[in-house]
Amino acid sequence: MSAILSVSDLTVAYGGVTALDGVSLTVEEGEIVTVLGANGAGKTTLLLGIMGAVPAARGRIQFRDTDLSRARPHTRLASGLVLVPEGRQVLVSLTVEENLLLGAHLRRDRAAVRSEIDAIYERFPNLGQRRHVAAATLSGGEQQMLAIGRAMVARPQVLMLDEPSLGLSPLFVSKVFELIQEMNRSGLTIVLVEQNTGKALSVAHSATVLELGKVAVAGPCETLRNDRRLLDAYLGGGSDETSEPSRQMQAGTH
Repeated sequence: MSAILSVSDLTVAYGGVTALDGVSLTVEEGEIVTVLGANGAGKTTLLLGIMGAVPAARGRIQFRDTDLSRARPHTRLASGLVLVPEGRQVLVSLTVEENLLLGAHLRRDRAAVRSEIDAIYERFPNLGQRRHVAAATLSGGEQQMLAIGRAMVARPQVLMLDEPSLGLSPLFVSKVFELIQEMNRSGLTIVLVEQNTGKALSVAHSATVLELGKVAVAGPCETLRNDRRLLDAYLGGGSDETSEPSRQMQAGTH
């Protein structure tokens, strides 16, 4: 495998507070990389920094052979970097179909877009049945599927997911992680920010743990899963999936 995305020395500050301090991350093509850490560790800031949605004080974003460090967010999106933000952020006043079409706003191949949206409806029958109704009528789990579907219409080369299981029922948590594995098996590279540590480590190939805006630990998921000292030190022993629902519902920024 070769690196599809390389983040080097990324630093982001909000006012006088450094939210991300010299973070580096390498994502190999075809793998799932999970980014873990407590609330406030800098996980969401890392994804926003990669997308160019927050200004970086320093650092480099290399996507394949292109330096995107100074590129605008829409340029990064057009290159194949796509983010599904925390909280889904579907436009609830628009219909399911209108939300999906938003994912294709940079595309001109309308016949292919139509075919891909139809495939999403086939994959998620609930969305297909309600394609012409407002997204506000969907459950949280259905909105998450819609947000992922909208991202897929943008044809990502790297799909970044920010807390995709947050606030979902156990049934939809399982569905989300099944979908993540299915997309990865089809060849999609995924960067997964997730507080459900056990689930994340079970599907990802490698992990980076952030603590107070810095990389605390990075390595293969198998190593982290089997090292109780690392889990206790940086993730509060978070490999135990039974402890995750309460953590998932905690308020705070990432």
